[in-house]
Amino acid sequence: MRPTVLCFSGLDPSGGAGLQADIEAIGQSGAHAAVICTALTVQSSQQVYGFEPCNRALLHQQTQTVLADLPVRAVKSGMLGTTDNIALLAELFASGAIAHGTPYVLDPVLVANSGGALGDKTTLVTAFSQLLPFATLATPNSHELRDLTGIDALDKAARDLCQRGCHAVLVKTAHENHDAAIEQTLYARDAEAVRLVYRTRLPRLTGEYHGSGCSLASYVAGRLAMGDHLAVAMQCADIWEQQVLRAADIPHTDGQRIPKRFWYI
Repeated sequence: MRPTVLCFSGLDPSGGAGLQADIEAIGQSGAHAAVICTALTVQSSQQVYGFEPCNRALLHQQTQTVLADLPVRAVKSGMLGTTDNIALLAELFASGAIAHGTPYVLDPVLVANSGGALGDKTTLVTAFSQLLPFATLATPNSHELRDLTGIDALDKAARDLCQRGCHAVLVKTAHENHDAAIEQTLYARDAEAVRLVYRTRLPRLTGEYHGSGCSLASYVAGRLAMGDHLAVAMQCADIWEQQVLRAADIPHTDGQRIPKRFWYI
């Protein structure tokens, strides 16, 4: 049995983001995705119109069933939707229901790339602090990173999250400007300090992409489940995502594109 990544995220009917992005990206990483549905959304590849979160009890039942059945070697969370769901995940880590030391990629989704709200942002920001001590890696976009910390400078914001318990934080500049390159920087905490451990500059591709953040976080989680060191997993994910974005589908000429996670077909 392949190593399993336990995923917590919402269903995107367009297939661009959420659970479908998790399943496809983790499958491409070599691991198996077991998906816990946190919410049903009403959205297209271009816009979020509404969502209905799954309740805490249902999430707990889904999770217990998977943990008893499959070899979970990593966890990834995206849209959790409610403070109750965030608290449940924190409790699963704290209690040991999810084995201590299991790699965990936290993609703290506050607002969809397509602009729709996915819950009360202020309340979610406060609740996400419960998950930081368990996170191997946090992958907020630059807007989410500022919301989580209240700090405008991205490098300082990343260091702040590490100092609050997160092992590593990926800083992404895709939302920052329209320069020729996108910079991705990985900060990690050791016993002495928070250090820069990985940096790359990627070419900025034409257009905007629906589900690129979900895809990247899930691919990293898959590689961690397969046993990669974090910096290696990050490098592999960057290479893979460049391929899937270059091959992306274009539903509308002037709208967001959908990453083609099976880029070679």
